[in-house]
Amino acid sequence: MKRQHGFTLIELMIVIAIIAIIAAIAIPNLLSARLNSNETAALATMRTIVSAQTQFKATGRADENDNGIGEFGYFPELAGGRAVRDGARLAPPVLATAFRSNQITGRVIRSGYHFLIALPTDTAFGVDLQGIDLVDADLAETTWLCYAWPADHGNTGNRSFFVNQTGDIVATDDASYTGTTLPMGLAAAFAGKANVSSPITGTIATGATGRDGNFWVRAG
Repeated sequence: MKRQHGFTLIELMIVIAIIAIIAAIAIPNLLSARLNSNETAALATMRTIVSAQTQFKATGRADENDNGIGEFGYFPELAGGRAVRDGARLAPPVLATAFRSNQITGRVIRSGYHFLIALPTDTAFGVDLQGIDLVDADLAETTWLCYAWPADHGNTGNRSFFVNQTGDIVATDDASYTGTTLPMGLAAAFAGKANVSSPITGTIATGATGRDGNFWVRAG
């Protein structure tokens, strides 16, 4: 009669130790790869938004002051999620339907990042929260901005990004940019520490300290 042989306790402990070593090496690499992938996707999304805004403005569909010059748009308008300010939905949209933002927050979340578009109002930039922010039609012909920041800093991304009508994308890696709320306000990535109410005429902090106190560098 043949005897049944199994693993000894020492053999099992050796196998477990090997698995633990492999996991200790692999898990940080997997996390780093995910962070890099999310940040790369966020940068690509910012470039897509720049292109979409250019196309949207060129359509002239948003022209509240009826001067024949198109204005920039919010996520729901760009993605065909609701009527443009002229009263009809954009068809076909210039952004994917996934960008039909939550109109309570104005945000879109994709690949571990929150994205938020703001347009100029009479005195500052405003986020489209259920249509309560009244867009300044003249300023919206030339000005818009967008932020992207990690849903969970250190786990879904490290860098936060900013872009406006110039198309220049800048980034900072400050850990305060995390969660559902943009922590530093819409003027965060503009140069200068002055406590001003409007960043409409501000200069992007490219290789400089922004109004949030963080150092912003060109990202793409």
